Amino acid sequence: MALADLLESFAPATIPAKAEALRPAIKAFLAQHLASRPPHQRARTWTAWDADFSRALAAKGWVGLTLPQRYGGGGQDAFARFVLIEELLAAGAPIAAHWIGDRQSGPLLLKFGSEAQRKRFIPAICRSEAFFCIGMSEPGAGSDLASVRTRAERTATGWRLNGSKIWTTYAHKADWMIALVRTSGSSDDRQRGLSQILVDLKSPGITIRPITLLTGDSDFSEVHFDAVDLPEDALVGTEGEGWAQVNAELAFERSGPERIYSSLILLDLWTHHLAATDAPALGRFLARLATLRAMSVSITARLAEGQSPIVEAALLKDLGTELEQAIPREIADAVSANPNTPPDPELLQTLAFLMQLSPVFSLRGGTREILRGMIARGMGLR
Repeated sequence: MALADLLESFAPATIPAKAEALRPAIKAFLAQHLASRPPHQRARTWTAWDADFSRALAAKGWVGLTLPQRYGGGGQDAFARFVLIEELLAAGAPIAAHWIGDRQSGPLLLKFGSEAQRKRFIPAICRSEAFFCIGMSEPGAGSDLASVRTRAERTATGWRLNGSKIWTTYAHKADWMIALVRTSGSSDDRQRGLSQILVDLKSPGITIRPITLLTGDSDFSEVHFDAVDLPEDALVGTEGEGWAQVNAELAFERSGPERIYSSLILLDLWTHHLAATDAPALGRFLARLATLRAMSVSITARLAEGQSPIVEAALLKDLGTELEQAIPREIADAVSANPNTPPDPELLQTLAFLMQLSPVFSLRGGTREILRGMIARGMGLR
């Protein structure tokens, strides 16, 4: 893929009127449910776990919005989900509980899972009764996802799982994990011999330890498997096809508005602050944000057509996290440069939180180095 071809992949797209028509009802719901949440709490948005909020959202039919109605989903397209997610993030809704199941696990099971798995798990995801996490990264492997050592070996009754995962989002609160494991060969075989497997996190032999971040929150965990017995039907898709399945899954993770809106609550506060000061930076932020949003809408159009724009999603994620990290950094610089016009305490508290959290933005969903390697390969540069 040449540079011109990559740029053409971001053809201008418009959100259809049917999807836009969802906004008023979503806005009204969020105004009701988030009225008492201050900005520094809303800044946590898709990293904030609130199972009750997720169940309330599910009761409106807004969890699993793109999944088929026969499995309890909304049966709508990727544009409808874009509008929903954009409103949730802009308002700072606490969506972490259902987030992984809605965005990745449900679509993955729909595409690769057995019919029994679809009937069991997708309706539970859509009702926010089953919460999922993803087991990809491993201790000592850095961002080298292909060097998986966690192993699932066949037994007379199914599979026996041994190994560890790390930086697993909310494993300590989730019910299920879909883990990338090695079912044949060794870590030297890289992508060959990898499979995905469903793990009930209440199974004997599993130890989960939350990881405390600089913010004091524990969004991530390390998970250890010690001879965990799983049934035969724990396998997702085809044995040995885990790498291809994961790459298809990651296109959903990297392409949405969540990769550009993590600092949006702070930007709102900064906009109000600018009414009383001549501090810079807002115009640059808005120009970059508008461009990235247009790219995300373009990718959404590709997803709505059933495509899997892996390279485009990696590019958006890389550029998006740059902006997400730039917003708190540049606002902090502007605040320190104007000591005679201090912001209100809520802005400072939100800024302090995001300054601590923002290093994570370029780690979750694939590091900057990994993403740029993917983009270079997609363009034939390596």
